[in-house]
Amino acid sequence: MANPYGIKTLINRTFAGRFFIAKLSRYPLIGKLLDDLLFAGDDLMFLPADRSIPINQRLSDRNDMVLPSQVLDRIINQAQHHWIMDFCICRDSDDCRAYPKTLGCLFMGQAALDIHPKFGRPVTRQAARDHAARCRDAGLVHMVGRNKLDAVWLGVSPGQKLLTVCNCCPCCCLWRILPDITPKIGDKLTKMPGVEVRVTKKCVGCGTCTQDVCFTDTIQMAGGQALIGKACRGCGRCVTVCPNEAIDLALTDEDFVEKTILRLTAAVDLA
Repeated sequence: MANPYGIKTLINRTFAGRFFIAKLSRYPLIGKLLDDLLFAGDDLMFLPADRSIPINQRLSDRNDMVLPSQVLDRIINQAQHHWIMDFCICRDSDDCRAYPKTLGCLFMGQAALDIHPKFGRPVTRQAARDHAARCRDAGLVHMVGRNKLDAVWLGVSPGQKLLTVCNCCPCCCLWRILPDITPKIGDKLTKMPGVEVRVTKKCVGCGTCTQDVCFTDTIQMAGGQALIGKACRGCGRCVTVCPNEAIDLALTDEDFVEKTILRLTAAVDLA
């Protein structure tokens, strides 16, 4: 097993250069090499925050509403192995001052048992659910799926038996490289099935949603109103920060829970 501190130190020292490396991926040969080494087989999605789902009604009026957090609860219930990292490698590397560095990834699947014990600890299903809830309460957004990069740097295998639940902040998340990285890699991170984000007539053009809020920097001001571009991954952060409640995030598919779980379990064996 590799020295955990050596790996962590290497990531800490190179993390600041992630945007430069992402831009290099636009060169076809470099992009293919990075894809083969670090991203092959990936399938990732953001789970929007529960509080960003109005569905044209207040949550208090819908006691039967199914919310994105329930997707994660179902996955936690299905998985046989759960492992919490004691730190977030992204926030630790970026020396984050806005969000807790101690709220690390949740890993599930048999491969998680091979993660070095000095990085974190195995936990029960209930502890995994509690950790996810603490992350949401801290304003972090879940990114869920198969992520070969984690299997590589953690030194575990097989990759198809490791499911990653990153708890992302908009300032330090590795995937802030999305505007720079080749679409062949960036397109592996998508919206959750059935998610639509739209700006309403309530928008007054204050620009709050453009100020280090969007993971993909896809929100721009045009004609005095916010405009959400095609690169949106449906994280819902713009919805929660808008002071005028002018951005809606809707779940347009009633079967989004089942479709999301089927997609995740097809990518990762949770047994």
